[in-house]
Amino acid sequence: MADEIFIKDRRIGGDAPVYVIAEISANHGQSLDRCLQLVSAALDAGADAVKLQTYTPDTMTIDSDRPEFRVDSGTIWDGRTLYDLYEEAHTPWDWYPRVQELCDAAGKHLFSTPFDETAVDYLERQNVPAWKIASFELVDLPLIERCASTGLPMIISTGMATLSEIDEAVSCARNVGAKELALLRTNSGYPARPEEMNLRTIADLRERFGVPVGLSDHTLGIGAAVAAVALGACIVEKHICLSRDVPGPDVQFSLEPDEFAGMVEEVRSAQKAVGDVVYGPTARELSRLKFRRSLSAVTDIAEHETFTRENVRNIRPAGGLPPKSLNLVLGRRANRAIERGTPLTWDHVQGPAS
Repeated sequence: MADEIFIKDRRIGGDAPVYVIAEISANHGQSLDRCLQLVSAALDAGADAVKLQTYTPDTMTIDSDRPEFRVDSGTIWDGRTLYDLYEEAHTPWDWYPRVQELCDAAGKHLFSTPFDETAVDYLERQNVPAWKIASFELVDLPLIERCASTGLPMIISTGMATLSEIDEAVSCARNVGAKELALLRTNSGYPARPEEMNLRTIADLRERFGVPVGLSDHTLGIGAAVAAVALGACIVEKHICLSRDVPGPDVQFSLEPDEFAGMVEEVRSAQKAVGDVVYGPTARELSRLKFRRSLSAVTDIAEHETFTRENVRNIRPAGGLPPKSLNLVLGRRANRAIERGTPLTWDHVQGPAS
């Protein structure tokens, strides 16, 4: 068990910066030029990695119009056949080297989600640095075994999965020798609703399985990603598109480049804000302590004059006796003349008034 993994030389988990993955998915619209623009936009927006999906319609399903092969589960794709959907959404495999060139030039990672063993074989030849297992494939233990057998780091999404299914998938990967393993909290609604995200599960997954845990986010906007980081997520995966005005299977729950950049910025800020368990002033707060309240003379006070609420008040700045001392001072006498605005100390105070 480890609370961190490495993808190449990038540490993920612990106190390392959140690892942000830009999911290209189907937003390339079957255009290589658009795909390369998307990758460049993701890298410019601050993504640490770009992820593709490696399958073909024929490796995912068969071309059938039977009711079982039509989407009808309340998604944005209802009414379409699986084959038709995957034909539109798949990424041509021979694009991978072109995308790799862009990522290498930026010093960023490129990897992919394989959906069957032929995809694993192909991606191995491309020297991928890690595997991503999609939520729907979490129950495909032969696929998990095949990926784990390579020894590469694995990131497994857990959308829809029961605790026992997650345990089975993790055990399967570990039994084959997987040591670098991370999980992603996911809701497989497209788009997902905030009230169905249950982000508190992130901490539970980390505690149960002893692995880094992140979020694969299909909600609209960036709120869930920022909240997840505040709750301990060390990976954030989010779909990116060039414009939601351009039709595509995934654009509804994807971020445009400026939005993606905004998410990266807010995720980084959220991680910094979480910090550690700390009490007392921080270094920058030390200089602000002088603006606390203390007891001060608010009129000129003569020697032997009695301290009253009219000549002593609890005001800013600090430097005098603390506010809790007010009742101990009232009714006693000044042992010297005190100028208005002077912070009171016990040196100014005589014994109890007669």
